Amino acid sequence: MKIAFDSRTGNVKRFVGKLEMDAFNISEIDYADEPFALITYTTGMGMVPQKTLDFLEKNHKNLVGVASSGNRNWGNNFAKSAEIISVMYGVPILLKFELFGTDNDIKSFKQALDNLRLD
Repeated sequence: MKIAFDSRTGNVKRFVGKLEMDAFNISEIDYADEPFALITYTTGMGMVPQKTLDFLEKNHKNLVGVASSGNRNWGNNFAKSAEIISVMYGVPILLKFELFGTDNDIKSFKQALDNLRLD
């Protein structure tokens, strides 16, 4: 399965690099023609980045799950973009992680993907 990602500060890109999976930056592609999991960041006070929303508007039919980075200092808005996208498109939240994630976050994300494939 492919991983689509959006990264502003580099934290999401760094997380994706540690996955060692087939991935693409949503800035570099217009149409995703096969199933993908999305990893994005949260901006503002718990908002989905506009670039992510624009990409999903065209590609949500192939979206199978979402993960988001954030900062726990934002309390209830921590990685909130994953929650918003999950509700908008009816897909599971695969992971919410802080900044660029930990080794345990990488394992948890891969496990969540494996569980998706079993369903």
